[in-house]
Amino acid sequence: MLIAIYVMSGLAVLLGAVLGFSAIKFKVEGNPLVDKIDAILPQTQCGQCSYPGCKPYAQAIAAGEADINRCPPGGEEGIRKLADLLGREFKPFGGDTAAPKPKSVAFIDENTCIGCTLCIQACPVDAIVGAAKQMHTIVAAECTGCELCVAPCPVDCISMEPLPQTMQNWKWQYPVYALTPVK
Repeated sequence: MLIAIYVMSGLAVLLGAVLGFSAIKFKVEGNPLVDKIDAILPQTQCGQCSYPGCKPYAQAIAAGEADINRCPPGGEEGIRKLADLLGREFKPFGGDTAAPKPKSVAFIDENTCIGCTLCIQACPVDAIVGAAKQMHTIVAAECTGCELCVAPCPVDCISMEPLPQTMQNWKWQYPVYALTPVK
């Protein structure tokens, strides 16, 4: 019995060492530009850019397959950051790209909700809580306003409510460095 334990432990250490060596020797490096682009994108995973999420869109931008102006949730601020990162010229929304909408959150009319859970399945950021055959509600702090929960609702109890403009969510027109005096 003790010999079997020693043999199995020895095999485990040997296989662990082989796997560790292989992981170091055959490591596949990712594209660091894709990670930088992905960090700028809003991570709503909404698909409004015609890509299934922010990471595939970042990969397409890095490969030169997509323009930098296809992300409505990122807005013009996101386009400016992408243009600065990539050394490209700012390109406003237009053409086949939807224009950005005001920041909104989903609202569920709880009197109409039938608890079908279709909206929960559609939400990419898990901002909807509820159970089957029970009323659902939105966690407003988590909602990104992607509108993916609106279409699957069979009773149309979900609406998008624009957020009131406050100092926390108001966007400055100019970058801060443009307003600082030059010495």
